[in-house]
Amino acid sequence: MAQYVKKDDDRDEEAEYSPFSGIEKGAVLQEARVFNDPQLDSRRCSQVITKLLYLLNQGDSFTKTEATEVFFSVTKLFQARDIGLRRMVYLIIKELSPSADEVIIVTSSLMKDMNSKTDVYRANAIRVLCRITDGTLLTQIERYLKQAIVDKNPVVASAALVSGIHLLQTNPEIVKRWSNEIQEAVQSRSALVQFHALALLQQIRQNDRLAVSKLVTSLTKGTVRSPLAQCLLIRYTSQVIRESNNSQTGDRPFYDYLEGCLRHKAEMVIFEAARAITELSGVTSRELTPAITVLQLFLSSSKPVLRFAAVRTLNKVAMTHPMAVTTCNIDMESLISDQNRSIATLAITTLLKTGNESGVDRLMKQITNFMSDIADEFKIVVVDAIRSLCLKFPLKFRTLMGFLSNILREEGGFEYKKAIVDSIVTIIRDIPDAKESGLLHLCEFIEDCEFTYLSTQILHFLGIEGPKTSDPSKFIRYIYNRVPLENPTVRASAVSTLAKFGATVDSLKPRIFILLRRCLYDNDDEVRDRATLYLNTIGGDGSVVETDKEVKEFLFGSFDLPLANLETSLKNYEPSEEPFSIRSVSREVKSQPFAEKKAAAKKPSGLGAPPAGPTSTVDSCEKLLLSIPEFSTFGHLFKSSAPVELTEAETEYAVNVVKHIFDKHIVFQYNCTNTIPEQLLEDVTIVVDASEAEEFEELVTKPLKSLPYDTPGQTFVAFEKPEGVSAVGKFSNVLRFIVKEVDPSTGEAEEEGVEDEYQLEEFEVVSADYMLKVGVSNFRNAWENLGEGFERVDEYGLGPRDSLKEAVSAVINLLGMQPCEGTEVVAANSRSHTCLLSGVYIGNVKVLVRLSFGVDSAKEVAMKLAVRSEDESVSDAIHELVAN
Repeated sequence: MAQYVKKDDDRDEEAEYSPFSGIEKGAVLQEARVFNDPQLDSRRCSQVITKLLYLLNQGDSFTKTEATEVFFSVTKLFQARDIGLRRMVYLIIKELSPSADEVIIVTSSLMKDMNSKTDVYRANAIRVLCRITDGTLLTQIERYLKQAIVDKNPVVASAALVSGIHLLQTNPEIVKRWSNEIQEAVQSRSALVQFHALALLQQIRQNDRLAVSKLVTSLTKGTVRSPLAQCLLIRYTSQVIRESNNSQTGDRPFYDYLEGCLRHKAEMVIFEAARAITELSGVTSRELTPAITVLQLFLSSSKPVLRFAAVRTLNKVAMTHPMAVTTCNIDMESLISDQNRSIATLAITTLLKTGNESGVDRLMKQITNFMSDIADEFKIVVVDAIRSLCLKFPLKFRTLMGFLSNILREEGGFEYKKAIVDSIVTIIRDIPDAKESGLLHLCEFIEDCEFTYLSTQILHFLGIEGPKTSDPSKFIRYIYNRVPLENPTVRASAVSTLAKFGATVDSLKPRIFILLRRCLYDNDDEVRDRATLYLNTIGGDGSVVETDKEVKEFLFGSFDLPLANLETSLKNYEPSEEPFSIRSVSREVKSQPFAEKKAAAKKPSGLGAPPAGPTSTVDSCEKLLLSIPEFSTFGHLFKSSAPVELTEAETEYAVNVVKHIFDKHIVFQYNCTNTIPEQLLEDVTIVVDASEAEEFEELVTKPLKSLPYDTPGQTFVAFEKPEGVSAVGKFSNVLRFIVKEVDPSTGEAEEEGVEDEYQLEEFEVVSADYMLKVGVSNFRNAWENLGEGFERVDEYGLGPRDSLKEAVSAVINLLGMQPCEGTEVVAANSRSHTCLLSGVYIGNVKVLVRLSFGVDSAKEVAMKLAVRSEDESVSDAIHELVAN
């Protein structure tokens, strides 16, 4: 409920207040007794109903008894002749939603109002009746509703049409019988009636694509006069265009209609048409031109809403067609000083996407003055756009990096500062010449940084990139200055960064050793423990001691284990004579549900780039398998697949299979569920036919003794395969068991059973089953570290594809690898794309893949595949997989 403002003569003494402050439900229910007075006070009754509506809208709930008492009291107000009170009565009845037996009490009064000579009564009575009645009563008033749809009064007709839109969800068959009346209402001269009639007609036909297409075809010939209905028709036209899948050869259906709408008198229709054209799939520059022209005119409008709508649409167009928007740059530059900060922000970000290299310096001067006037949320948008501009024009990195460095020192919240740091990190990674200056900017920032998280992340990044610069020693002072000054978390991170410099830069090892010795006297346990650990790893003379290779990789190498998997393995580790091994941690990154990947289309960058997988199930699977004596000698479990369904939904038996991959073995775990209450299954086994999987030899079957109703159970079949080889094949399956009838009354099964079997679906073991999805924190560094020794590069033709996106997805699924840095997302209308993949092949062999795609006008897709790995045979195997 809106707050009211009391204005006195002295504006400085304005006081905000609400007439509903301090309202209590009990007091209002007492006031509701006024409805029963012999002499009704219409004004007083309206005030009480207003309070009741306020309570209901604030979330207060009435008990069944309270709601019934209020409802019966309200029905007595139909005796009053006051129009304002009658409208309040309609509102409260709708909100109370009376039960079926209570509805009967007001039905006669509402039906009387529905046939009243007062149009306001008729319209509101229709809305209330349709809200509170069920299907049975609806058939009784259907005749009145059909008449109301074609009523001469637009208020009544709109009420009936809107009620039809709501009723379509609960009683679609009844509403569909009104098609003739709705068709007539579409021709109404009333703007609102035509709008509501068109909306209802489309919803009735929405599941019939041909019917919607015919509706659009008939209405685009000029029978729609209402601007609101015209906007709706433009949206339906866009939908038909999207579903028609016509090529971009000039015969796109209804494009002429959309272009014609650009010359409409109403601004809302012009904008809707322009927006629809810009959002067409595969829109060409010729098709875009008229839409861009009208949007450019809106940029200079006196109405803020038109300026905002135009610049927002142009901002989206600039993502896919930046050259088409460049004609608007002069108009958008004038919007940088717009009083509406949202408009100014969109103008700047659009200019950053469409500007040319020569105009970068002038644009940055304009932005500098603008940044201090906007909130952090808008600043983040600008920072992201500057990062994209820097990657677009690498030669301008000094200007853009300097700007980012300056605003990094200004005041701002955590998210804003993190966005700036992430942008600088991305520029450092993608533009080699920017590395040293960018790292120095970050070092200067951490001297005054108030955010612990950012300080630690910058120090971590510095430990990776700093040693690779031409003069790593210049960073040591900044790092060591953190040790005596900062909080323990940052000091500990600084110690780790120093150790990384000492382990990778020979000339700095003696100096680092001295600095680490000083850290042994710190008053924090974590700092002292880290210093001790690194001193034991780096020898007294500064050289790296010959410690275990895994320890050095863990301390100084790139940490590519999902942290959630490491946490799970550490929790599950049981103390024993065998020490915990990092090899026991699964490297697989499990896919997340779609709802958790809302931001997948946005390329991750900066310090937030490393993937963190959810809790792995590999540890629990390995425990289960190793607890079975027949499988205890199979060794370390490499990977467990996602379940593959072998039965259709709602069949007698539900079965799926999980493929457990070992170095020399593969175990199929069949998860079975009996869905028949009157049956008990015993001696359950799976008979597997591996005739189409020649490299596999069946070893052992682990049957399931008993499978009661709705109690999942597992049976296993193990196969031997060549060691370290990605053997593939197809497996046929039959579920075999003894079925016993169960007495429903006692739940006891018969002693004698009958042998039976149930045919299951086939499944395959494919090459992707031997690849773990393992992300890397920095693909470029990981690619360089693997080197060119076992690199294999070749080009392939993938044939005609529906889209580049479909081709990219197909190759990712074929290889079973983890996309890196958001490169699995293909931009709309893109003609080329680069995708980066990483993984670990069976035998714990690291693999990195760089895919370069291109598509021609005939939708023929070509791909260049570059593979680097730790094993030559693995690189060849990846190419062989794609070639086949």
